[in-house]
Amino acid sequence: MNTAVSLAEHLRLAARNTPAATALLCDGQRWSFADLLADVAQLATMLPSVATPVIMHGSSLELARHAYACSIARRPFFPVDRPRADATLGNASPLSTSACPLADIALIISTSGSEGKPRAVLLGKAQLDAAAAASNSLLPLAPDDLWLNCLPLYHIGGQSILWRCARAGAAVLLHDGFDAARVASDLSSHPVSHISLVPAMLARLLDLGIRPPASLRVTLIGGAALSRPLYEKAMAAGWPLYPSYGMSETAAQCATFDPADGPWHEGLVGKPMPGHEIRIGDDGRIRIRGPQVMLGYLDGSGLDQDGWLLTSDLGKIDSGGNLTVLGRADDMLISGGRNVHPQEIESCLAACPGVEDIAVTGLPDPVWGDLIVALVVGPVAPENLLAHARAHLPSAALPRRIHHLAQLPRNATGKLERSALRRLATEARP
Repeated sequence: MNTAVSLAEHLRLAARNTPAATALLCDGQRWSFADLLADVAQLATMLPSVATPVIMHGSSLELARHAYACSIARRPFFPVDRPRADATLGNASPLSTSACPLADIALIISTSGSEGKPRAVLLGKAQLDAAAAASNSLLPLAPDDLWLNCLPLYHIGGQSILWRCARAGAAVLLHDGFDAARVASDLSSHPVSHISLVPAMLARLLDLGIRPPASLRVTLIGGAALSRPLYEKAMAAGWPLYPSYGMSETAAQCATFDPADGPWHEGLVGKPMPGHEIRIGDDGRIRIRGPQVMLGYLDGSGLDQDGWLLTSDLGKIDSGGNLTVLGRADDMLISGGRNVHPQEIESCLAACPGVEDIAVTGLPDPVWGDLIVALVVGPVAPENLLAHARAHLPSAALPRRIHHLAQLPRNATGKLERSALRRLATEARP
């Protein structure tokens, strides 16, 4: 029997149990659970009556209000990052012929598109509720807690925080995107207990010398690979890091490293969330099955007949059941006849003094196959970076060209846009 609870039902329960408790803070405004429920219930009555998904773009506050309202109206919600005529969904006709009934869908979310064209992921309340329950138990999250949400609400990372807090009766401190100075200000003026960051956001806070407040118990890291130098710098500054692994297809985090589990190493994202199985195929790719795994993609594809999700990520599992993510399979380069992953090189070069940010890509070459190109942000001299690489990397992994950039192309969730890296490397060729 399906016992999953919707976002609206969690909000109603919190409004009944603790009506005056803070539910949402945004731009100096405060909503109690009773206030928020009344506000979004009114908004729900204003939604178009046609039984199709609600496609919405706007500020984080508007996306949050519509997430709650759509749940009240039992309508699928599709937040998008910009107004688009088709919004990847068109007229929603594929849903009517999909094996997944419209009534089963709570949220439609686009993948980041960092590796190609975004895909629309279908998630039901069962997947989203299971993800919130597992996260709240692991982290943990309680009614008096406050989660600072500076992730975009058109990605699963931002939406998942709404579910976690509604389920726990905790409050959301909502930002309209990431602004390091504003995050720093709110960390000092509010009793923030949890925050979600991508590594690029964490790096910016550290660059500004921001230290976590005593109230902060959890810094959930996801969205992109966390380098060893950044991890060590953050830990030394007192940030309570929980590196995680997840994606739109798994309703956010599906594996998380708990600092109590022992020492961390690059790529380590800990054990899978309860009820999930993770396997590594013969091709090295990560496969996931469990209660958080999506209903499918909009086009009807996504899972095999046994419910396994085949990801594009490479990984390995140790004897203790901990997952290490090695990078994306389609990023693999072949240099001098050897498989070399950009993430391996980036992790090494990030530790070189003078490197503020680093990305590695490859260009076609008649000798090397893939000629390794390092794109660097920071004052490091090319000869010093190459000397560091020679001391730590095999010959096939050494960068043959080094170019300095003012910044690297990253999307809103901090992921490197690999296709843009190749273009920048091509344009910089001598």
